[in-house]
Amino acid sequence: MNFQRTVKSEIWCKSVGLHSGRKVNMTIKPAEVDDGIIFVRKDLPKNNVIKAELKNVCDTMLATNLGTNGTRVSTVEHLLSAFSGMGVTNAIVEIDSPEIPIMDGSALPFVNMLKGVGTVVQGECERFLVVKKTIPVTDGDGWAMIKPSPKFKITYKIDFEHPAIGEQSYHMDFSDVAYEKDICPARTFGFIRDVEHLQAKGLALGGSLDSAIVLDDEKIINKGKLRFSDEFVKHKILDAIGDLSLLGMPIIGHFIAYKSGHKLNNLLIEKLLASEESWTIVGRFNDEEETDEIINIPTFSVLPV
Repeated sequence: MNFQRTVKSEIWCKSVGLHSGRKVNMTIKPAEVDDGIIFVRKDLPKNNVIKAELKNVCDTMLATNLGTNGTRVSTVEHLLSAFSGMGVTNAIVEIDSPEIPIMDGSALPFVNMLKGVGTVVQGECERFLVVKKTIPVTDGDGWAMIKPSPKFKITYKIDFEHPAIGEQSYHMDFSDVAYEKDICPARTFGFIRDVEHLQAKGLALGGSLDSAIVLDDEKIINKGKLRFSDEFVKHKILDAIGDLSLLGMPIIGHFIAYKSGHKLNNLLIEKLLASEESWTIVGRFNDEEETDEIINIPTFSVLPV
């Protein structure tokens, strides 16, 4: 069994939104058992609360965006990834802008903030969705699937016709230690040739060499080295962990993807949930199903203050 947890105290940070370019103040606050992750737009007087769950996904172009009652919060995947990677199940996230701050383009600043204040175990067990049958989705030449596995695993492959990227693949057996060491520092990336087109659409207005890996047609133009030789595929895994968290509970299964992205990640969990014979929920053995299968539920360190 693994228990729910929240942050021990408030966290504050400030940056800009990657696509909006607007300054964002963000405060993360403790939440109650079973609250999940709740976003609150403090810049709006009403209809300003959005829960991080699949039914509220309203757009997956370039980022995962949530919306309800005419209110949106954009680019949530890096923060959700940090919460999921470090075992935070309940939190209130207050922002004064429509987009989560981009920070350095990775989840590392969020992980460091969570470690800085610590987390507290709450008095209810977490529930887990155990995959029983393989579910696939495709989009063009990209695809993703979730298949049965006794533990949460991720295998991801990308293929870009660019000399600095090319083919990259990575596999991880999920743990908070592996997430913090190998995944959360990986930064988002983009191409200069796309910037003018995106900015004409009001996107990528906050992008910079401090918040992304930027490439021209031949090379990376940022000063300094990559954080990993395979940083590009690791960032795709970072994104996927954030997107999969919108299921509302951790997955026990093997996520495998090729040229996937936010759209396919969300389509996959949507299709998985719709196929009720393909999964079971375990965790609270007094009111949920038990399973005869041997499963390896991830455990998380109680982060110190």
